Amino acid sequence: MSIPRLYVEAALGADAELPGLPGQGHYLGQVMRKREGDPVLLFNGRDGEWRASIAALRKDKVSFRPEAETRPQAASPDLRLLLAPVKRDAMDWIVEKATELGVRRIQPVFTARCVVGRVNLERLGAIAREAAEQCERLDLPEIAPPLDLHAALDAWDGAPLLVGDARGKAPSLSVVLQGKAPPIGLLVGPEGGFTEPELDAVRRRPFVSPAALGPRILRAETAAVGGLAVLQALAGDWAAPS
Repeated sequence: MSIPRLYVEAALGADAELPGLPGQGHYLGQVMRKREGDPVLLFNGRDGEWRASIAALRKDKVSFRPEAETRPQAASPDLRLLLAPVKRDAMDWIVEKATELGVRRIQPVFTARCVVGRVNLERLGAIAREAAEQCERLDLPEIAPPLDLHAALDAWDGAPLLVGDARGKAPSLSVVLQGKAPPIGLLVGPEGGFTEPELDAVRRRPFVSPAALGPRILRAETAAVGGLAVLQALAGDWAAPS
């Protein structure tokens, strides 16, 4: 049987008992049928991954006793996703897959044609945490509070920002990525596309490069995940020597 792998917020160190997060006690005791003394793997985004045991398990409360580090901390490549929020199921899926793909930061941006007017950061954070636990990454992506598109561009730090060209008139993403390394961002617009004033505002920024995502029109979630996969393959940790 596989060993449960869980994110915790407390510092990890040998023989220091630490509390689990809300819901982890129920998950371990009622879903996984674990007992005190059973092994788990823990990570917190700072101290690597640790083998631990369940020190105490009472209803919804659990505590752990770390025993030994199994993997040292390693940073994810600084890949960032800026996207116009989409409907809940699609947004959940994007966050899950972006986490699996190693994205460091997810920035929702509101645009004129957004079909969603709010973002549930707590829900998206829980989805990212569960995805990180499953995919064995050592950190969680930051899910930033949503910003208006223009505010997001104003706050950008000047790293290369690639914008998906829905009509394929720009150079391909693989061409635009040549010679680039993280930090890199990908901006994905809403289902209806950016308005012309928005496109003008985006293109005026010196750090922006339009990039074609192929000859077909992609849904927002497909563009986000497909584009991130290309970024990882050509400029992220997929491209790094093993």
